[in-house]
Amino acid sequence: MAIDSLLLTAARIGTFEHQRPLTNASGFFFARDERLFLVTSRHVLIDEPSGHRPNRIEVEIHTSAEDLGRSVRFSIMLFHEGKSLWRQGRDSGGEIDVAMLELDRAALPAAATLCCFTPAHLQPSLGGVEVGTSVLIVGFPLGFHDTLHHLPVVRQAVVASAFGMRFQGQGYFLTDARTHRGTSGSPVVMRDQAAAPGAALPWRLLGVHSATLDMNERDLTRDESLGLNCSWYADMLMTLSEPMPVPPDVATKAPAFVAVPLPPKAV
Repeated sequence: MAIDSLLLTAARIGTFEHQRPLTNASGFFFARDERLFLVTSRHVLIDEPSGHRPNRIEVEIHTSAEDLGRSVRFSIMLFHEGKSLWRQGRDSGGEIDVAMLELDRAALPAAATLCCFTPAHLQPSLGGVEVGTSVLIVGFPLGFHDTLHHLPVVRQAVVASAFGMRFQGQGYFLTDARTHRGTSGSPVVMRDQAAAPGAALPWRLLGVHSATLDMNERDLTRDESLGLNCSWYADMLMTLSEPMPVPPDVATKAPAFVAVPLPPKAV
């Protein structure tokens, strides 16, 4: 049975301190030229205010297009010789809550089944997305997912601020959706109406879901949560995926993606 390729773009992420599990999160795959990246929220990989500092993550990848129940988990180290292996950025508003890990394609299973966003999936015109536009957030809220087929779930949302404008001076826009912990790092997408019939991935990648917004002044007993979320503009992925200078001692450094197959979890 064919499924929407959008569901194969997302990856369930578990963060660990050595063997101790810490949190669940979401991510997705982005390819540029021959390079492959895992994208998530930067605070998934490190969050100093809360003391969240994992040293590795685990990512689940399908190993059969015919049987989506078959998958394998990979352990990816986050540091080498005390230095972080992910890419993150900042702009005039400060740090951006997006991170990318470059993956070693050779370390993936030969039958790895996944779909990747590419630069062609980025929205070409910021003015082409109206406020109220319907979007989807694809991820793993509270780690919840289809445990039989290892697939994410989607939340329907709308663009809740002027797309193309930096909300309150930050590099994100707002969405209106019900989200939970574990959704951080999810792709925020809209259907590409201009996609050719039969296109492999007929979606536009608009942003990276980061967090739910709230007001410090909200009366917890009388006022409901705003239900608004910030999504960082996806064009940042072009900056973060730029080729990096190769240091002279690159041969002595560990690759950014150190993959070790792990036993599948019981369903």
